[in-house]
Amino acid sequence: MATITWEAEEYIVKSKKAGWYVGLIFVGLALSALGVWMKWWSFIALVAVSVLALIVYSVRPARKITYHLDNTGLTEGTKKYNFTDYRSFGLLNDENHFAIIMNPRKRFSGRIKVYFPESDGEKIVDAFGAHLPMEPVKLDFLDKLVNFLRI
Repeated sequence: MATITWEAEEYIVKSKKAGWYVGLIFVGLALSALGVWMKWWSFIALVAVSVLALIVYSVRPARKITYHLDNTGLTEGTKKYNFTDYRSFGLLNDENHFAIIMNPRKRFSGRIKVYFPESDGEKIVDAFGAHLPMEPVKLDFLDKLVNFLRI
């Protein structure tokens, strides 16, 4: 198999209106008020840092990453993912953006989500299929929460 190379964003940027930020700050203030009432000072600090981190993360643009797929595995920038470390892969259509999800063999390893352009989809899926079995992909609770919160 020849090396397949493509470029894609590391994640899908979801648009957020002013109401999203107002809601986030409102939830942060409500949790902080609960912390003051219960005298949980470290909880208040955690809420403040979390709200600030979510705001910074939500305005940060996604990086463009170059991917290389060869007979041994997938290279994401400088990080190499060998096919031998994964038991299967699946396809995900995330708001008209296509992604490959690689399911790890190790129990507590994280899944890898790789976006790809629709124009290269067939050859990328065929290359993965030559090395790993394909399984249906379901979003877990954390993925559904991230989609709901639009982060």
